[in-house]
Amino acid sequence: MKQADMRSNLQPVCFKEFTTRPILKWVGGKTQLLSEILPKIPKKYGQYIEPFFGGGALFFAVRPDNGIISDSNPELINLYRAVAKHVDSVISYLQQYENTEEVFYAVRAQDWMKLSSAEAAARTIFLNRTCYNGLYRVNKSGQFNVPFGRYKNPKITDKEALYAAANLFRDVHIICNDYKSILREYARPGDFIFLDPPYLPVSEYSDFKRYTKEQFYEEDHIELAAEVHRLHELGCHVALTNSNHPLVHEQYRKFNIEVIQTKRYVSCKGRGRIGEDVIVTVPPKQRFNLRVVPLPLPHQATLYPPTRYMGSKNKLLPELWEIVSQFKFDAAIDLFSGSGAVGYMLKSHEKTVLSNDYMAMSAAFAKAMIENNKITLPQHEALALLEQNKPTDRFVEETFRGLYFSDEDNCLIDIIRANIKSIRNQYKRAIAMTALIRACLKKRPRGIFTYVGYRYDDGRKDLSMTFSEQFLNAVTAVNAAVFDNGKKNKARCGDAMTVQSKENCLVYIDPPYYSPLSDNEYVRRYHFVEGLARDWQGVEIQEHTVTKKFKSYPTPFSSRKGATEAFDMLFKKFRKNVLIVSYSSNSQPTLDEMIDLVMKYKKFVEVIPIDYRYSFGNQKHKVNDNNNSVQEYIFVGY
Repeated sequence: MKQADMRSNLQPVCFKEFTTRPILKWVGGKTQLLSEILPKIPKKYGQYIEPFFGGGALFFAVRPDNGIISDSNPELINLYRAVAKHVDSVISYLQQYENTEEVFYAVRAQDWMKLSSAEAAARTIFLNRTCYNGLYRVNKSGQFNVPFGRYKNPKITDKEALYAAANLFRDVHIICNDYKSILREYARPGDFIFLDPPYLPVSEYSDFKRYTKEQFYEEDHIELAAEVHRLHELGCHVALTNSNHPLVHEQYRKFNIEVIQTKRYVSCKGRGRIGEDVIVTVPPKQRFNLRVVPLPLPHQATLYPPTRYMGSKNKLLPELWEIVSQFKFDAAIDLFSGSGAVGYMLKSHEKTVLSNDYMAMSAAFAKAMIENNKITLPQHEALALLEQNKPTDRFVEETFRGLYFSDEDNCLIDIIRANIKSIRNQYKRAIAMTALIRACLKKRPRGIFTYVGYRYDDGRKDLSMTFSEQFLNAVTAVNAAVFDNGKKNKARCGDAMTVQSKENCLVYIDPPYYSPLSDNEYVRRYHFVEGLARDWQGVEIQEHTVTKKFKSYPTPFSSRKGATEAFDMLFKKFRKNVLIVSYSSNSQPTLDEMIDLVMKYKKFVEVIPIDYRYSFGNQKHKVNDNNNSVQEYIFVGY
């Protein structure tokens, strides 16, 4: 097959469908570890760099578009360069060799440096295919000294593999140098670097991967580890293989180390043919280059009614705006709007906002103050909602008697509920429902419904005000927040996974935080007011519970695995948008895992840590009485 024909037939394939393969047999090669190493390679990276190239099994499997491959063995580098530039000549020379002991030793006696590049390359391949076990070993004079292998029918000329390799080598720099020189000169932030050094323990016969006159001692491994740490600080992705040796665990203890059972194909003892390799995965250290000095918010943003809503980002709005303001975008999607504070802030900066949440109460907030640009609820209409004009269903009065509010307040809630249903204008109806929910939260100690009674009464003024006063005050506050930003904004109640991506759009993701130290069930905390927003339609009240809560909505963020898979799906779905993700330092996936997830779909990732204290929480006794102080991580993918 001609070289041009071979190149025209090559098509991109997945890792398991190799159209390329190593052109040398290489003891210690990584073919048997490919299934373990390949998933650890980031989906996106800059250059591919492999400075201990050897047989290059990983390189041939990955087929990078560009990169640097290097080795300190000049004969090996000559082989790859010759295949890249003169593959037809290399094949022509190979076809002249015979698999006989006489020819083998005659070829072995040649000085490769006195041959042409192509003939020297053919000599290397021939000796590799016909010598004992495919070894490459030289004596102190640098002369190849492995004996004849006595194989009956070795494949000396593998045209398909050679042409495929030549095609792959076209856009790759092939360099003969030591690993430190290569990494110092070429490694850049975002690059992927694979390191496969001579394995520990160091002895004369323990390693058959880097067959040169140079030695690689324990101090060399320590120097290599220092270089890996430098690459981590630089912002590179690194994967490293070695034997399961104590020195490896000591040097790379801050990184992920996975032990893999492997076979050793060169050993004088049968029991020595089983070994343990390790794969060290080193993520890039994030460089916090985005400005994080909080910017003052516009006056309009400060008019959004404050709330103690679980997970509200109201206190972080200046920092969030400082981050997002560094990107050019016309529209924003707030996927998990919660209290609505972030979406409202973005609206106040004249962005077109889509506010989404699976909680009906959150959607009501967004309907009243984000989608709504002009409509308010006049005071006289609000007062009329407090008057009973027709019989009520007495649902709250009978279902929740003695649990959260007085009988009088329960009766009033039923009256307001009935009157809200009669409001025709959707925005007035949303304002009234928002005010009713806010009144319930204000009249409830701690603003949650996970307990009954008033044992958390802290003497706040809100608790001494009447329910009517709270409702009317809430209407006034919501009315004051209504404004027209000149954009067509939208409030949506639904699954974040079903929101459609938009061009020139920034996506803000602030999902329920999963942690084994606490639960993230918004419905459990707010089931009563969520019931108000849904009028208890489509929910199942659990009558056996003291709090009369209803069954929580299914969410993938209730487990570590589910949260990881959900993040991956969301990042993939919105991979064409700027991603801003809020997540807590005490949550899972971990910081490094979140970075890896974002980097699968975004070229650049920044992480801004912000010291933060939650308004309330329930894990205080589990995390050393830290008063809910954590770091809020803002992940930025672009």
